[in-house]
Amino acid sequence: MFEKYFIKPEELILVITDIQEKLINAMKEDIAEKVIKNTITLIELSKLFNIPIILTEQYPKGLGQTVEKIRKVLSYYEPIEKITFSSFLEPKFAESIQRLNRTKVIITGMETHICVWQTSLDLLLNGYTVFVIKDAVCSRKKIDWKTGLELIKSAGGIITTTEILVFQILKKAGTGEFKKILKFVK
Repeated sequence: MFEKYFIKPEELILVITDIQEKLINAMKEDIAEKVIKNTITLIELSKLFNIPIILTEQYPKGLGQTVEKIRKVLSYYEPIEKITFSSFLEPKFAESIQRLNRTKVIITGMETHICVWQTSLDLLLNGYTVFVIKDAVCSRKKIDWKTGLELIKSAGGIITTTEILVFQILKKAGTGEFKKILKFVK
């Protein structure tokens, strides 16, 4: 019953959903900065624990690239372009996630009630455990953000925060990984 809440790095994939130049400008500035900061923390954690990262961009010709702050910290920049709201409906995304042969997906990005929700639902329908990072997803309106999170939780997704997930993966203090990631969660 509680098995889905336990995580090991080798089970995980980080999905960064559509944190793009023009979309970020539609968000409240303080919320946008928090989403970027927390996504960067999760990228750094993923690097330390060899967690694969899949990056998506919704119609980049119109909405721009992934924001520079995130692009700069990625080991490589190879976004999966899409026009579907659910990333899973984009064949390249579905193939990438299935090829990794991992069972648990961490999701950050925007907008919570559209692309994050629909991607989460399709992942859940396909047998994945989904961790949506509450402080690393956003929508233009608070009611849409809250409703998106409620829908994901109702469908069986796990709503958590950056810090909870980071410390759950770290397991203990004093390690090299702990020391490297500590500066990101202060």
